[in-house]
Amino acid sequence: MGRIFISAAHGGKEATRIDPGSIAGGTTEAREMILLRDLIVTELRSRTFEVLAVPDDLSAAQTINWINSRARDRDVALEIHADAASNPSVRGASVFYIASNDERRSNAELLLVGLLRRVPQLPNRGVKPDTDSGLGSLAFCRQTAIASMIMQVGFLSSPDDRALLQNRRRDFALGIADGLASWSGTIDPGSAPTPDPNYPPINIKINGQNYSEKGILINGNAYIPIDLVDRLRIDLSKAPNVRRLTYRKVVYVKAVELRDFNISISWDSTSRTISLRSNLVINPNQIDQIMARGYTSEVQLQLFLKNNNESALTQFPDLPKLYREEATVEGVNYDIAFCQMCLETGFLRFGGDVKREQNNFAGLGTIGGSLEAAKFDSARTGVRAQIQHLKAYASLEPLVNEIVDPRYRFVTRGVAPTIDKLSGRWSADLQYGTKITAMIKRLYESAGLL
Repeated sequence: MGRIFISAAHGGKEATRIDPGSIAGGTTEAREMILLRDLIVTELRSRTFEVLAVPDDLSAAQTINWINSRARDRDVALEIHADAASNPSVRGASVFYIASNDERRSNAELLLVGLLRRVPQLPNRGVKPDTDSGLGSLAFCRQTAIASMIMQVGFLSSPDDRALLQNRRRDFALGIADGLASWSGTIDPGSAPTPDPNYPPINIKINGQNYSEKGILINGNAYIPIDLVDRLRIDLSKAPNVRRLTYRKVVYVKAVELRDFNISISWDSTSRTISLRSNLVINPNQIDQIMARGYTSEVQLQLFLKNNNESALTQFPDLPKLYREEATVEGVNYDIAFCQMCLETGFLRFGGDVKREQNNFAGLGTIGGSLEAAKFDSARTGVRAQIQHLKAYASLEPLVNEIVDPRYRFVTRGVAPTIDKLSGRWSADLQYGTKITAMIKRLYESAGLL
């Protein structure tokens, strides 16, 4: 039977400091996950499973290396997290799996059902591809050599979820153990590992055309021959984390990793075909340029909002139109501004310090040391202020419209022409730009542009 690796998120050293993870209610994510992990390990071992607990002093990268150095075929790995949000009413559990993997999605549903059966009071936030995470991909799901997933067991910032976790920790452990037992059973139903694996072949399409060579399917992940990567003019020399393997004297790479090189990836389970599209509508060299044109239509922006928050357009029905109009006037990429709004407001759910009636869609501050975020008299004015603040960071050009951004004059003009330069400036979060970029890719994929 395959073994089970379990990692409690955070607790190790990141950038020379101990990483506690989320902090709320007098406790830390690291502490709560370690306590929960220990109960899961005890329960699984009582069921005769062989379980390996990842040491708690390892960084995220060291955790993956620790697992990979010990992993065997048919093992599985789970990392447990507690999420956090600015709005304390946000609750629930979810499981993230590697994108474009139907098998892993089914595995994720087993895990989530196991937990929710034991703790039905916990809201179900569903299973999600890792492309829907804040960063656009999750290293634990991508770089771990065996089948792996991340479970968010609840929101530490929610008093209700935190109370459930602390008062019914054993029920959480039993539910997760149930899910892990089911998942492990699907990966290894009891047969002995074969020394020479025989991976099933899959079909490959490029830009709608059949490719003569076959790919292979490993643990539900599509792999394509390295020759095809070269043919797509993709240079992997600076991408050491892209998984490669040799099978029957041919080098293969994991197809989903090519998404970071602006290749669209889709999987058809019926025909067992991986489709890659490189003839992008957008210019990949401008995806991070703040002073550039947008690519989406008003309808595509509306659908993106509605698909992520059904009630998003109830109070702000004209917001997609406003972003296209205001950004176009100033020469700002409205796709970037719109995705920044989605990130800052949680797809217009708001919560935390900024209220929806403030018409502040990007967390803009005031002047004079006020504790409250800026307030604008209309949605258009709020959008205009955000656009002006982006232009101040990205360009030396003068504004077209009258200044409404209260902090426009404090920005050093032109210091952030690209999204990544907003990190540590617009937000103290050093991954702020990465999160906006991930949101843009989600937008373009939903619109069929990437």
